[in-house]
Amino acid sequence: MVANALALAWVVNLASQYYFFRLDLTEEKRYSIKAPTQDLLESLDDDVFIEVFLAGDLNAGFKRLQKAIEETLTEFRITSNNKVHFSFTDPASAMGEKAQREFMNELVSKGVNPTNVIDTKGGQRVEKLVFPGVVVSYGGFEKGVTLLKGNRALTSDQVLNQSIEGLEYELANAISQLTTLNRKRVGLLLGHGELDGLEIASFNNALLDQYDVFKVDITRKQDIGDYDLIVVSKPTQAFSEIDKLKLDQFVMRGGKLLLLLDKMDAIMDSASREDYLAFPYQLNLDDWLFRYGVRINPDLVQDLLSARYPIVTGQVGGRPQMTQLEWPFFPLINQYADHPVGRNLDATLLKFVSSIDTVKAVGVKKTPLMFTSPASRKLGAPVQVNVNDLRQQLDPARFQSGPIPVAYLLEGQFTSLYKDRFLPAGMDTIQFLEQSVGTKIIVVADGDIVRNDINPRTRQPQQLGFDAVSSYTFANQDLLLNMVSFLVEENGLITTRNKEVKIRPLNKTKIAEERAFWQLINLVMPVVLLIVYGMARAYLRKRKYTLH
Repeated sequence: MVANALALAWVVNLASQYYFFRLDLTEEKRYSIKAPTQDLLESLDDDVFIEVFLAGDLNAGFKRLQKAIEETLTEFRITSNNKVHFSFTDPASAMGEKAQREFMNELVSKGVNPTNVIDTKGGQRVEKLVFPGVVVSYGGFEKGVTLLKGNRALTSDQVLNQSIEGLEYELANAISQLTTLNRKRVGLLLGHGELDGLEIASFNNALLDQYDVFKVDITRKQDIGDYDLIVVSKPTQAFSEIDKLKLDQFVMRGGKLLLLLDKMDAIMDSASREDYLAFPYQLNLDDWLFRYGVRINPDLVQDLLSARYPIVTGQVGGRPQMTQLEWPFFPLINQYADHPVGRNLDATLLKFVSSIDTVKAVGVKKTPLMFTSPASRKLGAPVQVNVNDLRQQLDPARFQSGPIPVAYLLEGQFTSLYKDRFLPAGMDTIQFLEQSVGTKIIVVADGDIVRNDINPRTRQPQQLGFDAVSSYTFANQDLLLNMVSFLVEENGLITTRNKEVKIRPLNKTKIAEERAFWQLINLVMPVVLLIVYGMARAYLRKRKYTLH
């Protein structure tokens, strides 16, 4: 019997050297990596080195994140056939305060941002900087990644859980950026007053990390079919029929579009005037969007969940007294669809956004991506925009029209606007297509979502999403990069953002009610079982050896 067991163990051990497998028995498959990530790791041509900087003396929450990082990277190492190597480094381990400061500044310059953690130890308040991020190196290039991401409106435990859910995507995406040779081509449309230069510099630089980016003046360029994606960012001038036809045929040939459009001409520079009214832009795009299945309404959305804006509310010592008040025309979007584009994102700051309706379009699937809060409303054109209204008390009873969709994903086969119509003059010789192949378009009813502020002193562009009033950086850039990735990626890596790790907290009320019972069970039951076992063994032994 023993010999058979030893032989079986030897056979199993021998087989395991040739047939390796792992089982993930968790309900949500938290320890399994998605197929796109597996394909990426299995196709690596060279070794990838990942240095993790979440190390040292950490609290329980960050230790959990650290363990999740180690588990994910272990799966990466196994799947890649040991081509992924990782190590942990504590930034505070550098000798001397100056060396630590220089090391930490270097990490920030690489894109690994610190987080200030406040703990209580021995009755004293202790603050510490931790770096929940990594630096990924491949082929002589490196990229820093901050792994602590999530909706900051939630509790710290929930933010950490969202960060754990996003680990696979953040790490795999960094590896993909360093290893991909055939980069996608992204065109930033010009010719109709679109954002350009410093106003879009932050988004442009973020795109350059992953894609080849070009400026495309559609009024001069005849053929735009050599781009994978065209981004239209806040046009203010009308599109000619020829320009619309070019975009239409770009879609018919499978091109992707990211449309960031303002419907209303509203600017803060004029908002201090009592007589200022916002009217719709005349972009000549309504019929084109309508054919594709959406309509951006001539209105402005107000939301009680909004960013603050400073106004003068009085005088103190002869100087104006500034007060920051919620400006309902700057809604904070904190509600996203259950979709990889917006999953586990922090709030996004919009400015003068309009509502979007859908209309019938055969063959097109429409998915709302972003919503205002329930405490929102729509104001039809013309809309009075006056910062002096901030002094008035807002009535919550008038803000009950939400949630209002402000962004849509359109997927499927689109029908050309110019089907059964005469083509614009001079374009009747093109190879015209009436029906598209399968493609995707995202429409956001706010052009300012992509505009970054410019530092008034240095004249340098600020980080996209940075709000100077609150000194907080919203998730505008992450959201737009997710949109671009979803539109142009063929490997589907962004779908790994749908990974879910469930938190299963204990019922604290039940714990308090049944504490004494379970303590008694844990303390008494082992002793009782031991006594019963001893008595039973003694009885059986006595019965076995007693002479009859």
